[in-house]
Amino acid sequence: MGFLKEPKSSRFDRDPALASPLAAAISAQDRETLAMVASALQDRRMRLAFQPVVYAADPSVIGFFEGFIRLLNLRDQVIPARDFMPAVEQQQLGREIDCAALQMGLMAMQRNPQIRVSVNMSARSVGYRPWIDILRRALQESPKMGSNLILEISEGSALQVPDVLKPFMADMREHGIVFALDDFGAGTTSLRLLQELGFEIAKIDGALVKNVDRSPEGQAVCRAAIAVAQELGMYVVAEAVETEGEAKWLHAAGVGCLQGYLFGPPTVTPDFRAFRHGRPALKGQELA
Repeated sequence: MGFLKEPKSSRFDRDPALASPLAAAISAQDRETLAMVASALQDRRMRLAFQPVVYAADPSVIGFFEGFIRLLNLRDQVIPARDFMPAVEQQQLGREIDCAALQMGLMAMQRNPQIRVSVNMSARSVGYRPWIDILRRALQESPKMGSNLILEISEGSALQVPDVLKPFMADMREHGIVFALDDFGAGTTSLRLLQELGFEIAKIDGALVKNVDRSPEGQAVCRAAIAVAQELGMYVVAEAVETEGEAKWLHAAGVGCLQGYLFGPPTVTPDFRAFRHGRPALKGQELA
């Protein structure tokens, strides 16, 4: 019996990343998107959109604003973050996005010293010198700015480099900076590491919040996440709140602040005058 001949290889077989015409199209689209992102950063085609985070007990009081970076293509259209964030998170491009977001957030705080702002970052940016330089230079020029700055780090990112993150957080707390654990409850949690890092704020992931007032199963999971956060000494914020029913349930369940389209979308033209010096309480004390 003779051996079977190997099939002729196609051009897709030569590159495992291009195993099919569909994969080739997706890869080409990804490369095009990343090129647009790099171009937007280089040409400074970017904005920071701010979304209010309000008190659950009194939504007319804003606790702080979260800044979301918006990168624009050549037609001044927003490049959807979901199209590039997963791809750039582990790359230098992701660190450059963190730099841009931090710089714009600090500039907004400098122009509006009465506001409190949270800015998203990757834990890996702690080791990126340009990002650290931006932060330290701002704290040196405006020492009081730290007490109005919140740095948000996703749970997945925080647990990747805890040994680097822990001393950085301790150092920055000396300047009054507060740390928020973003997307809490969305993935694997290491309670020991979270306890060591000591985040002041836990932001319950929006997937746990959706329809929580109408889902007994969802309520059990959400209550568990809230209980864990509170047990670790974190002030609880709920993300992606869209209905009055969700807001009322979350408030009754012990959530301190709410964020979502129910209270306002992210906007590049926020009315910072609406900020009323809200300060979420932590263990009976002001979260300073």
